[in-house]
Amino acid sequence: MATVTKENIGELHERLTLKLEKADYLPSFEKSLKEYSKKANIPGFRKGMVPSGLIKKMYGPSLFTDEVLRSIDRELIKYMEDDKLEIFAQPLPVEMDIRQLDVNNPADYTFHFEVGMKPEFQLPDLGKTKTTKYVVTVTDEMIDSEIARLQNRYGNMKDKNIVDTDEDVLNVQFIETDENANNIEGGIMKDNSVLVKYFKEDFRTNLKGKVPNDFVLTQLDKAFDTKELEWMISDLGLDKEDAASSQKHFKILITKIGLLEKRELNEDFFNQLYPGQEIKTEEDFRKKIKEEIQAYWNSQSRNQLQHQAYHELLDHTIIHFPEGFLKKWMKTQGDQAKDQPPKTDEEIEKEFPSFLNQLRWTLISDKIVNDNAIQVQPEEIRGFAKQQLFSYMGSGNLSEDQPWVKDYIDKMMKDRKYVEDAYSRIQTQKVFEWAETQLKLEEKDISVENFTKMNEEHQHHH
Repeated sequence: MATVTKENIGELHERLTLKLEKADYLPSFEKSLKEYSKKANIPGFRKGMVPSGLIKKMYGPSLFTDEVLRSIDRELIKYMEDDKLEIFAQPLPVEMDIRQLDVNNPADYTFHFEVGMKPEFQLPDLGKTKTTKYVVTVTDEMIDSEIARLQNRYGNMKDKNIVDTDEDVLNVQFIETDENANNIEGGIMKDNSVLVKYFKEDFRTNLKGKVPNDFVLTQLDKAFDTKELEWMISDLGLDKEDAASSQKHFKILITKIGLLEKRELNEDFFNQLYPGQEIKTEEDFRKKIKEEIQAYWNSQSRNQLQHQAYHELLDHTIIHFPEGFLKKWMKTQGDQAKDQPPKTDEEIEKEFPSFLNQLRWTLISDKIVNDNAIQVQPEEIRGFAKQQLFSYMGSGNLSEDQPWVKDYIDKMMKDRKYVEDAYSRIQTQKVFEWAETQLKLEEKDISVENFTKMNEEHQHHH
């Protein structure tokens, strides 16, 4: 009868010794050998009439090894379930050499494994931490800017024959040249669409009066101010960290001139954007735009709040880990992946802090899920799939009653990888929703500029 003993060899680090007797695996091996002889199809012998000695000689070693390994797995799993061992990953075999397994000389075997034990820990009391919930103030300027954006987006482009206003839209081709205006062979050639007002103010005079097929010669930093220059350098595929990028010479060839006619603020426009919502006046329209802007920034504020909760939990939950086992486990993973060598000690030391942080968060979120009986229902995954589809389609007015929508969602629900990913995302969101209910919140009004700056500084810090 198989026996398993446990010995502590470090913090949360145990050594399991499994003693396997012949009686634990031999009957199963002999049974499997007989079953194989009935199915074996070997030239020169009728099916089921192959001599057992030949079957044992041909297939015995591999069947013998498989049966011993199956017995090892079975006994280890039984032991861990009976003793309720909470371990990381899988037991690591210690110097296991399967070459010792001899089908012609069955024996009692002893195998050793190492396991890393999951630690017990307590979560910090989130209610003791004073947390700020920022409420972004939506201004008239923000509403005006969004309305102008929508008017332009849904406006009509009118062709023109000459550049004469800062609002003209130029379809242009950027052609890289040398300082003598000669085209560079193999140089950058890129089509773009640029408003005249995006060029430097003192450069715009070079564009006024131009017609299609006219061009101007310039260096990028002479044509664009800092913000537009950075965007243009990136769009042209240049390195924005390289000072020489802004000094490059280009021929800007005008291929087409247009003027965007903004949509009028009338009921037809309102109905196009918000069908069936009875928005009839500009005042109603502004109110709706304000609601949407506020909802967006409320979601950003909530993300920031959840980020605070994440760091509060991660930074203040004390968890001890079986570091010796985990480093050994990381090192052995290279052996298990094809064409991937084991990690070096230096690589493991470099990656270990990040690995430990990820593991810490996994334990924390698992504890929150288990302690609070957080569940994800199939209809929630279905709703997630529908929401994603509607987001891709850019419409919240589709109905799952439409056959093609239902078919798409049914298909996604049969995709195991998609369902697992959706499950994980929904569960993570529920973990953060729980964390929010534990926080002691103090609301504070903030401008969009200060909120954005605060987030950028926080991200830079981390």
